[in-house]
Amino acid sequence: MSSAIRPIGSEIDTSVPAPAARSQGTDAIFTRLKSSAFHELVGASLQGDREAMGTLFAWINPAIIRYCRARIGRTGSAYSSADDVAQEILLAVLGALPRYKDNCESFLPFVYGIASHKVADFYRRSGRDRSEPVADLPETMDVGLGPEQITLRGEMRTRLVSLLDTLAPRQREILVLRLVVGLSAQETAAAIGLTATAVRVAQHRALTRLRGALTATDWL
Repeated sequence: MSSAIRPIGSEIDTSVPAPAARSQGTDAIFTRLKSSAFHELVGASLQGDREAMGTLFAWINPAIIRYCRARIGRTGSAYSSADDVAQEILLAVLGALPRYKDNCESFLPFVYGIASHKVADFYRRSGRDRSEPVADLPETMDVGLGPEQITLRGEMRTRLVSLLDTLAPRQREILVLRLVVGLSAQETAAAIGLTATAVRVAQHRALTRLRGALTATDWL
């Protein structure tokens, strides 16, 4: 990592990425966050390397946005509230970074722990019950799809959202972290303050409930 010191604001951009940046595959985003290179970035950032810090936040930014959009959903036709909360999370992580003392492999659950609290704060500020159905699945653009495929994907997405809304808030959060964000059971447990066993049990119960809610048409 370069040791050149520049003003921190010039490296850390907490803004929502441009549409082109969102086209990066979700799998690639989260695979990168599990890589040794990511852990090295965390280590260098904790040592005060500002260039590493800028790259670190550029890497976690799309993951945090996806998490917030899955937890909060749209405001009308836009994700403005979710994206605002994502900004708050990134700033909170930046402020907490000097106090982080755990190992680099635990940094991602640490980030999602902050994210979970910020989303809860959002619900308190807005006077919304956390059990209110608001879960949403962020859209991804596939330019190879035709109009019929896009319509079918939209219908499937709407159905999945309605199914998620039938779950208890904790079950929904676990599914978001495990299936949308891609955290392991251990990482999810660290993020929300449960044991890995409790996460697996809750996930199993949530999936069982979802399967029970599926109709014959859903399986086609």
